[in-house]
Amino acid sequence: MKLYNYVLSPSCYKVRLMAALTGVKLEIRAVDFHPGTEHRGPELMALNPAGSIPILEDGDLILTESAAMLVHLAAQAAPEWLGSGTPEETARIQQWLSFSHRLTTSLGGARLHEMLPRPGDIAALQAEGIAALRELEAGLVEQGLRGMRFLASNRPTVADIACFPYVALAPDGGIPLDPYPAIRLWSRAIRGLEHFIEMPGIHRLHELKPEPDVEPGEV
Repeated sequence: MKLYNYVLSPSCYKVRLMAALTGVKLEIRAVDFHPGTEHRGPELMALNPAGSIPILEDGDLILTESAAMLVHLAAQAAPEWLGSGTPEETARIQQWLSFSHRLTTSLGGARLHEMLPRPGDIAALQAEGIAALRELEAGLVEQGLRGMRFLASNRPTVADIACFPYVALAPDGGIPLDPYPAIRLWSRAIRGLEHFIEMPGIHRLHELKPEPDVEPGEV
């Protein structure tokens, strides 16, 4: 499989992370996203008319949505990442995969505005990002009350990998994670997975802070 990749893209990182966790070997094709805007050039526009990355090639199959790439990698090499197959767990996974697009738009938009910079209403992007983080925090607290550590199950699934990168990079967009102890514990659990790989820019701030406490019912 070939991944058209920009090393500082959270969407590309989640595909690289999923491949590492499932033992899939990727051929990496570096893309000059910034400042070269290669993703808007004729070669990549022919693969993805939306002009976005990542792009994953697997033979004749071309995928242009990162959530679909995560599912494809898991189905190929480690189907346990797709969940147990129960209706409830399957629905939870699908819900969080859809939710991950909101993180890309809000937290990702704020990060691009602050780091590149890209045009946008930073106050609105940050407000949307905070609302998404509060929803994620509430979901993780509910899972904790069920005795589960991850978004859809007591083991990680593609849903967790879909949501993790943009959450971990929220401070780049001016949105701190200190108010969200359940999210910080969840992030530690993901970082502790066997074969976890880092992304440039995701700092190990948890090593400098005590373990957060989450009280029952705390949101």
